[in-house]
Parts: sequence; structure tokens; C-alpha cells
Amino acid sequence: MRKFEDTYRHMGLRKKLVDLLRHKGIQSDTVLEAINKIPRHYFLDSAFEEQAYEDRAFPIATGQTISHPYTVAYQSQLLDVKPFQRILEIGTGSAYQACVLAELGAQVFTIERQKPLFEANKTFAFLRKYPNIKYFYGDGFEGLPTFGPFDRVLITAAAPFIPPKLVQQLKPGGMMVIPTGEGDVQIMKRLHKNADGSVTEEVFEQFSFVPMLEGKNG
Repeated sequence: MRKFEDTYRHMGLRKKLVDLLRHKGIQSDTVLEAINKIPRHYFLDSAFEEQAYEDRAFPIATGQTISHPYTVAYQSQLLDVKPFQRILEIGTGSAYQACVLAELGAQVFTIERQKPLFEANKTFAFLRKYPNIKYFYGDGFEGLPTFGPFDRVLITAAAPFIPPKLVQQLKPGGMMVIPTGEGDVQIMKRLHKNADGSVTEEVFEQFSFVPMLEGKNG
């Protein structure tokens, strides 16, 4: 059961979370402001209301998780989102990350392979606040070729390799943020697509994500 009441106490807890993220090295004021605006406790069962503003991941349906706020902030900061950019997100999950991108002013196209999560988001009333998010049920490795090309691509699961179709759907000059590697730990990478179609890679910190899987799961 979720509660949809955002009290001054919740706002105070969010402010503490933002202060913690800044202390951990998140420097983007726009990302921190977006996180400060979104009631993370809306995305969790009300039993976890107190813990919703701790920097920790939580299990959601179908064996997936809502990521640590630090992870969400870190990936969002790496993406360097500008208003009105078109962003392809792979792995909707709870839709918390999609809401952060939408708060940053992006047009978000988000794919979820787990049918129960996709269906649950249809009935999640808070998401109606963001008409700039479009939801799709599909295979993240395929992307959304009919809606591309995209300014940014964000993968929120551990990719065993860099999906070539997602690189194709990235605009020249665009960027992809992707955690790569199998096993318990992945390396966060940022790819820049050059004018000639080649890709330049930057390597960042280690994180831990659920695996990115091919196909759809009804």
C-alpha cells in the first residue's frame, strides 16, 4: 500500500538526502533540485516511508529494485541533461529515475521488459504529473528505432555488452550512460558518439545493478 501525502516532514527528509548526496560528490544543482522535488516515498510501500530518504536501494516487483538515490543522481549528472532533449531510458522499474529526468525538462522515452511493472506504472497516479514521459513495454536491447534518434541514452541495468542498436539510435554528439559488466559489480561508462559514428568512452566508478536481460517478460 502506498501513501500519497507529502508532508513537511517528508520535505525535511528530502532536504537531508540532498545534503547527503552533495556531501558524497554530486555537484549538479539541477539534479539535486529535481531529487528534492520528487516524493521518493510515493514509489515505495508505506511501510518503508521512513527509509525512503536513506541512500539505499529497495526491492520492487519481479525481482527488480529502485536504485540508491546516489546512483540515480550520479547517472543523471553524467548524462548532463538539457531541457527538451530526447532521452531513451532502458529499464523503467519504479519510474523514479524517469521522473528525475522529466524534472530536468527532458522528453523521456522509457522501456520496461517486465509486464507487471509496466502495467503498474499505468495506474500510478503521480506519474500523470509528467506528460513528458512516454512508457513502452519491450526489449531494451532493441531500443525504440521509430522514435529515435535520441540526444541521450540511459541504461539502468547491468549490460553484459554495449548494445549496438542503442548506439545506432544515439544522435551524433549524443551521450550514453551505461553500467557494463557481469557479476556483482559493474563499471559506469559514458559514451560520446562522434560525428563520424565512432564512439569515445569514459570510465567512472563501480556500481551494482540488476542484470539487463534480452526479450520481454510477460
